[in-house]
Amino acid sequence: MSDTNTQPEAGEKRQRALVGRVVSNAMDKTIVVSIERRMQHPLYGKYVKRSTRLKAHDADNVCNVGDWVEIREGRPISRHKSWSLSRVVDKAGEFDTAG
Repeated sequence: MSDTNTQPEAGEKRQRALVGRVVSNAMDKTIVVSIERRMQHPLYGKYVKRSTRLKAHDADNVCNVGDWVEIREGRPISRHKSWSLSRVVDKAGEFDTAG
């Protein structure tokens, strides 16, 4: 029987991973990813969309606007970046104008 332990080792932190859409790649080796979530309004109970924009490190400049990516949290890379590109989930189409 193989040992496939998915829990972090002693002294290691579990890295958070989020999936979002790239909204900007204008900076060198940096992408801005919009993470969208649905939350329930505290008073009225209606589900509303909320989004968070995070800067992530893209070392090879492989992402384009509209791509769906997975980012992982890590040590701070710069003042505003503590997330790194983990993988590109889905590439944007050539004529994709969704945003």
